[in-house]
Amino acid sequence: MSAPALRPFLPADTSALAAIFVASITDLTGEDYGEAQQVAWAGMAEDEERFAARLAGQLTLIATVDGEPVGFASLKGADHVDLLYVHPGFVRQGIATMLCDALEKLAGARGAKMLSVDASDTAHDLFVKRGYVPKQRNSVTVGEEWLANTTMQKTLAAASGPDTQS
Repeated sequence: MSAPALRPFLPADTSALAAIFVASITDLTGEDYGEAQQVAWAGMAEDEERFAARLAGQLTLIATVDGEPVGFASLKGADHVDLLYVHPGFVRQGIATMLCDALEKLAGARGAKMLSVDASDTAHDLFVKRGYVPKQRNSVTVGEEWLANTTMQKTLAAASGPDTQS
């Protein structure tokens, strides 16, 4: 396996990212969410046109290995991680870390002092390890199902550069 790389989202990526989204939910979240919840959640990618519009409307980065998408993440506005999904065959290989590092740097470059995420119960520990602090529990309706997540926040490091004084 070659080293993972990052690139921006292209409309032609929609089907591959929808497949990663569904596989990630169905294969990785079973300990935290029931089957009906997983089906409702994964169903958010069924309308690929709508899914593509969501991805295109945000700053979406794609992690690739050998040119093929293996994960993706998106920044909504300047300060909210909206999506972070990694193909089950590539978990625990640094893909999520690489995507989060990039989004945190981009958010800081856009002037954000804090970054927030509504983390699934499955992703909660990843964000805690990255310095995100839980702020509140949420219940979100997806179709006929309720899914729990946690709003978390991280204070971003002050940008250093030629205009920054020490």
